[in-house]
Amino acid sequence: MKYVKAFGRFWWDFIVGDDWTIAVGVAVALGLVAILVDQGVNAWWLLPLAVALLTGVSVWRQTQAG
Repeated sequence: MKYVKAFGRFWWDFIVGDDWTIAVGVAVALGLVAILVDQGVNAWWLLPLAVALLTGVSVWRQTQAG
């Protein structure tokens, strides 16, 4: 059981890391892209845009904090 717990913690730290809001934002963006593509929209550009915006927000929040 110890190995399963360690495996889960690794993936949590790897995906979520220090800022859970970024992980949620990327998950929402992935879901939105999937929905749009399913509807026939060419939405490949949405994910890179979302990542760039989320990175900017994360950097801005860190510079404001300290």
